[in-house]
Amino acid sequence: MSQIKDFTERVVANIERVIVGKHGTVELAVISLLCQGHLLIEDVPGVGKTMLARSLARSLGCTFNRIQFTPDMLPSDVTGVSIFNQVSREFEFRSGPIMSQIVLADEINRATPKTQAALLEAMEEHQVTVDGRTHILPRPFMVLATQNPIEYEGTFPLPEAQLDRFFLRVRLGYPETPDEIEVLDRQQFRHPIEALDKVTTAEEINQAQEAVKKIHVAPALKRYIVEISRRTRDYPEVYLGASPRGSLTLFRAGQARAAIHGRDFVLPDDIKALAEPALGHRVILGPAARLRDLSTAEVVGEILGSVAVPGGDLSGDA
Repeated sequence: MSQIKDFTERVVANIERVIVGKHGTVELAVISLLCQGHLLIEDVPGVGKTMLARSLARSLGCTFNRIQFTPDMLPSDVTGVSIFNQVSREFEFRSGPIMSQIVLADEINRATPKTQAALLEAMEEHQVTVDGRTHILPRPFMVLATQNPIEYEGTFPLPEAQLDRFFLRVRLGYPETPDEIEVLDRQQFRHPIEALDKVTTAEEINQAQEAVKKIHVAPALKRYIVEISRRTRDYPEVYLGASPRGSLTLFRAGQARAAIHGRDFVLPDDIKALAEPALGHRVILGPAARLRDLSTAEVVGEILGSVAVPGGDLSGDA
């Protein structure tokens, strides 16, 4: 596990040359990468959502494309289009920006639902289908999407099917006073992202992603994960609870968190730390919860407090 820990420390340290005082959020971004998942970065404008995505992309030795979503964007602007070649008398596929290893979907909720849906097949099956032909996406493949809160003008809420395909949802929040002062100091002459170099390769990323799958998860912890997800479905003020994909997300994210902390087995603390980023965007609240001004984070927190934490030896040692 030292290999994964070293990989994570290099990537996190590089990103933190740009993103100040948000170690936990940066770590969650790397966990999503290790689990071959996609990351949704949600917060108000100006707190560094796009910078986090760009910093992660520049830290990796991967191809990178950025899509700036707007209300007039079409699905073909994302996936690509087939054009008739008058010389060869055949249709040729001109790939869209989705055909890259790291894709930044900036302000994804400014696009219409039809255009947002163009990402569904790519995010779930790592392929796109245009005019009946399937095109396989490169590996590794990761979508980093940013969005502003939906109460801002000119935005469209992400459909539930789209939200469920994001591995984790993170928020940066406003920086603390000393951190904000450091941001001013770092950007006095130029932006630190301009000097950011890659610290790993695509091959190393693939190896780390495969190694994470070997982390041991005890049967008691598997039941703990499933029970947390199940209770989101039975919560009285929840309209739609977490799907089995949510349980799988919590399972895989727990493996990654254990690995980056140097362990070859998952602890309940890993699951607790990841429950809200993994399940919060998958829980749809009902009208009664909105009347009480209840957030998904509070719902997940209450559920964690009500589920018995497994004890005993969880390391898997005989």
